[in-house]
Parts: sequence; structure tokens; C-alpha cells
Amino acid sequence: MATTDVRFLDQRTPQERDRPFLPGMRKTWLLPLYDVFTRLAGVRALHERLAELAGIESGQAVLDVGCGTANLSLTVLAARPGARVTGLDPDGDALRRGVRKARRRGVALTLVQGYADRIPAEDASLDHVISSLALHHLDDAGRVAFARDAFRALRPGGRITILDFGGPASDAGAPAHGHGHGRAHPFRHLPRRHGVAQSPIAGHDDTNVALLTDAGFGDAREVGHAERRLGRITFVQATRPSS
Repeated sequence: MATTDVRFLDQRTPQERDRPFLPGMRKTWLLPLYDVFTRLAGVRALHERLAELAGIESGQAVLDVGCGTANLSLTVLAARPGARVTGLDPDGDALRRGVRKARRRGVALTLVQGYADRIPAEDASLDHVISSLALHHLDDAGRVAFARDAFRALRPGGRITILDFGGPASDAGAPAHGHGHGRAHPFRHLPRRHGVAQSPIAGHDDTNVALLTDAGFGDAREVGHAERRLGRITFVQATRPSS
């Protein structure tokens, strides 16, 4: 039976009320165009692939970091209606749009206003952490803090799956694309939701693998990639070791 158990929570501390970030299309009044832009850019297919690669099962606890208007969260719920999904983003206006979409679909979803370096979950309580086109918005310190907090929040054996802009193809025989310095990604001019300058190395597949490895995850690796007009997209995945 469908449910409309949709919650919107504000996790920000008083000190974070003034923490800067850029909204979904850089300007608040452009937010209504965000879902249109992502649809035209083919992001839904990427979300469907992420949901498949993540291997989420019914009943598992999932956190979607940098969820925006909840498109990835809703994709996961469409594939696994029994999953317990929470979306996290600092943009309250985007989250309210996500609330409306979830209610229209009759799904259970919790959306939390907060930041990637302070995950709203108890230690070892999550089965999955997922993120789509969000990590490149963070500087190196922010990404390191996110990875460490994701490790803390995931249970042993829990999995993190990241979809983001990638660097050179890692598989043999794939064409080299350099390190992305010569080609701008349109999404990189979209919201940097955490209000910090983009790291010059953020978004490369090898960097995300190293990021997760350094945070303590096991078997961090690229598990897929896709070529889009936006640029090369990679899927990086890792597991919190059981011991």
C-alpha cells in the first residue's frame, strides 16, 4: 500500500544557519529550471544505473547526500519501494520541492536540511550512502570530512556509491581525456551547495577512489562510467570493512 509518510527535518545548528551555499541553479529564482535541466541532460538514466550498482535491498537504510530536489532518492524508491531513504542537502527550497514530489508519488521519504560533513545518522546505522553529482561541489577538506563521516555512519559491510564527474578512463584501451582542464562541465557551473570553491582535483575517478581508501573503506574502485555531453561520469564504490 502506498504511503505519504514524508518528513522534512532541519538538522542545522544555530551556527550553521548562516553557513553559505549556492542554490540549485546558482540563483534562487532559477530553481524551477533545475529538474528540467537535469531531465534534458539525461541524469535520470544515471540515477537508475547508480541504484542498480548500489544493490540496495528492501528494508535497508539509505542516505542520499546532496540530494537536491530528491531525484535520486525517488529513483531508489521506485526501484526498491521498501528501502528506508533519507536525503540530505543544505538547500531548504530544493528539499521542499522534493517533499512535494514524494507526496505526489505516495512514497515514504525523509529529507534533512544539513551538510555532507555532518551526516544525520548514528554510528554504524546505515546500509548505504549514495551521492550524485555533488562531491565536486566540495573542497578537499569538505570531501575528506564527508568520507570520514560516511565511514562512521555505515555499518560494517555497508556500501558507499558515488556518481560524479570522472577523470581519464581507467580501463585499458579507453581513450584518454586528460584531466578535464580543457573542457568545462556545465554542472560545475550549477549549485555548489556547500558554498565552497571547487577543488582543482575534485571529481576525478582516481581521486574519489583514494578519498574512500584514505577514509578506511575497503575495495574502493570505479565500477562503471558513462560518456555524456556534460563530460565523463564515473561510478565509484567502496565497502566499510567488517573488522
